[in-house]
Amino acid sequence: MDTWSAAVMLFLIMDPLGNLPIFMSVLKMIEPKRRRVVLIRELLFALVILYVFLFSGQAVLDFLNVKQETVSIAGGIILFLIALKMIFPKAGGSPLGLAAGEEPYIVPLAIPLIAGPSTLAALILLSNQSPDRMGDWSLALGASWLVSATILLFSGTFHRVLGERGLTAMERLMGMILVMIAIQMFLDGVGTYFSQVG
Repeated sequence: MDTWSAAVMLFLIMDPLGNLPIFMSVLKMIEPKRRRVVLIRELLFALVILYVFLFSGQAVLDFLNVKQETVSIAGGIILFLIALKMIFPKAGGSPLGLAAGEEPYIVPLAIPLIAGPSTLAALILLSNQSPDRMGDWSLALGASWLVSATILLFSGTFHRVLGERGLTAMERLMGMILVMIAIQMFLDGVGTYFSQVG
């Protein structure tokens, strides 16, 4: 996987367009002057967490004695399930509401909406597959985070331009692309496993 493909994959998993309505519902109870400050703070928290997982992922896998192909197959399955939820979302959305006026702190915006389990698993997978390309993965993570952060910072504008149906359509399109990435990841893991067995 090249740097561009990794950045696109991470962006799709972060799913900023799909998370827009959730971010807006969490932040709408906060004073307008504080919203951008809170959002930037949460985005920076998420970035730190993501980089920690990127650089400690290999150590975690070594500690657990997990092989690369296992992570690839598991990652493919997880991404596939996430993609299905993006394409066929449940009615009612995510119950992430806070008390009136209460500022989110790390949870739920930084974790799990930006630095979610799927994104952390993908970073561990990347660091495990090619530990000699950490510079590329760092660049991919930074690019995907920057695009996601830009979308979330201009959430009001995106919501007005795309509308509810537009956001839903974009999320489902991202889900379809993520399905293909997930299947390829799964097949790569299976192919590596059988080549080693054979």
